Amino acid sequence: QVQLVESGGGLVQAGGSLRLSCAASGRTFSSYSMGWFRQAPGKEREFVAAVSWSGGRTYYADSVKGRFTISRDNAMNTVYLQMNSLKPEDTAVYYCAVKKYSLSDYYTEGSYDYWGQGTQVTVSS
Repeated sequence: QVQLVESGGGLVQAGGSLRLSCAASGRTFSSYSMGWFRQAPGKEREFVAAVSWSGGRTYYADSVKGRFTISRDNAMNTVYLQMNSLKPEDTAVYYCAVKKYSLSDYYTEGSYDYWGQGTQVTVSS
């Protein structure tokens, strides 16, 4: 079992930045891929970014490419999402998730095994 706790959300003006963190329990964190998803009010949860166990491979949704950066620190059991040039449409609850196996379907919500409770990000115009 892996427990995930997100932090770093908040209210920011358009064009601003936030860094989300996701702290994971468990000794096997470094062997898992990690992902970030988000869910805006009235919408389905959608993929944002994913990172391989080593941090060597990263993937992004087109909507955030060039603005968001996913990274991880396996010594700290933490994955990060640096969000720059934020837009009002980035407003959502952001979730981190653990993917125990292949990253081949990293964009699929159902392929992730454990989820955090989420952190709210609100971008004002």
